[in-house]
Amino acid sequence: MKILLIGNYQPDSIESMNRFASMLEIYLNQFGHQVRVIHPIPHFGRLNLPSQLFKKWLGYIDKLILFPSQLREALSWADVIHICDHGNAVYTKYLRNIPHVVTCHDLLAIRSALGEFTEFKTKWTGKQIQQMILKGLDQAQKIVCVSEQTRSDLLRLSSLSESAVSLIPMGLNYPYRPMATTEAKQRLKYLGIPQDSQFILHVGGNYWYKNRLGVLAIFDKLMLKLQHPDFYLVMVGKPMTVEMRQLITVRNLTHKVIDLVNVDNESLRSLYSSATALLFPSLYEGFGWPIIEAQACGCPVFTSNRPPMNEVGGEAAIYIEADNPEIAAEKIVSYLPRLEEFKLQGFVNYQKFTAEGMIEKYIEIYRQAIDDRSTDKV
Repeated sequence: MKILLIGNYQPDSIESMNRFASMLEIYLNQFGHQVRVIHPIPHFGRLNLPSQLFKKWLGYIDKLILFPSQLREALSWADVIHICDHGNAVYTKYLRNIPHVVTCHDLLAIRSALGEFTEFKTKWTGKQIQQMILKGLDQAQKIVCVSEQTRSDLLRLSSLSESAVSLIPMGLNYPYRPMATTEAKQRLKYLGIPQDSQFILHVGGNYWYKNRLGVLAIFDKLMLKLQHPDFYLVMVGKPMTVEMRQLITVRNLTHKVIDLVNVDNESLRSLYSSATALLFPSLYEGFGWPIIEAQACGCPVFTSNRPPMNEVGGEAAIYIEADNPEIAAEKIVSYLPRLEEFKLQGFVNYQKFTAEGMIEKYIEIYRQAIDDRSTDKV
């Protein structure tokens, strides 16, 4: 098959979506298919402007006004089109009668725009954009959701039939596996992790639902209970917010929290392989890649007792109440002596989420999309 992947606008720097598109390209090629990837070209978005807000609006010109002509030129080559991020579902209106698939990772922004979250309020312009995205999803031929939670949300909020919506869990986006102790120690030293120390690891961005303030609050309670001088929290992701740094100062955690930005895959593998556990108390997720990344490296996982985290972690993760730091810390302390058994269960669980298995299911969806359109023309 000739598969055209629609990737994200690069200035938006949505790392997880870029990883997903890259993963599809690599594995589909390995399966013998021809793949092209197109992104909206940043004509206006690359201008060096002092205002991020103005830059954002110019980016909409690149994405919504200029990109459609670029897309039309590419369509004739492909057997099937795959919009890799549901945030680009606005392009489905250009794909009528053309076999296409959209991957829906989560409905969090749409749900926020509809007022479903008290924790975060979407501005007027954001509501208009999310309304356009939901309309685009409604017009899609086939949609793949990455978790049952996302599928349930989509069927509830859209007018799509169940037959148009499939479930394909994410596969592991990098060959994570336990790293040899000697190599891991060298990498940890380079990252600034104190030698022979123990640490809890968190991996995630600064979106409100990632609950990074909750991570700090849980760690603070954990420190009070453990009274362990050589225990640290390592936070991997985007630079900390002002609010996070203020909390660290107020709770006197300045010398206990290590902030790491732009960590490469092998360095992250060393962290997963060496951490006491991963702490992943997200309030909401589309899937939760760090859960299976950690398990693949033999790192036990403490995560929220909410879908899709408990869907992905299965029986191999330890579930905590993400919005109650005191009780969460108590549970972590109580399970510390039993972590070895969860390492073994994690090795079994992550193998349900292979990249190859994911790709095989997508190939079947592509074929269905092509067959359906061929039938429509008869």
